[in-house]
Amino acid sequence: MNTSSPRATARDFDAAQFRQALSQFATGVTVITTRLADGSFRGLTASSFNSVSLDPPLVLWSLGNGANSLPIFSGNSHYVINVLGADQAHLATRFSRRSDNPFGDIEYELSRTGQPILKGVSAWFECHNRSRYPEGDHVIFVGEVEHCSAHPQPGLVFHAGQFSSTQTR
Repeated sequence: MNTSSPRATARDFDAAQFRQALSQFATGVTVITTRLADGSFRGLTASSFNSVSLDPPLVLWSLGNGANSLPIFSGNSHYVINVLGADQAHLATRFSRRSDNPFGDIEYELSRTGQPILKGVSAWFECHNRSRYPEGDHVIFVGEVEHCSAHPQPGLVFHAGQFSSTQTR
């Protein structure tokens, strides 16, 4: 019995072509936040967010193997997925770069477990860090949603290498 997973056949494209094709899929933009053991906060921008299940309520996102925050998010019990609104591209940019204190002058409140929830987001999901799956050059995080809230507004999207909005003109 062969228990190994079948592999794709040889590829007829390179990494640049693959990246360009992926860029044509518009994604929402999130900032994932968590509290460290010393009480400080960590956050990162992610566009790899998706729903998994309604019962139980599960969502997923992924983080690159080389990310310096991988040990933090792998080890913490909780995090918040903040779904950014159309006017929050500055937050996406801010949390996509390394910074000593990206939370410095932004408004946030704390969740029931002490995780930062960014003010003005269109939705947020407080998650228990249920499971992690290494795949390729990323780790897929599955979070079980313990609390969430929505504040409907036009969303921030990332498409063809730039930020845009779901807002119609």
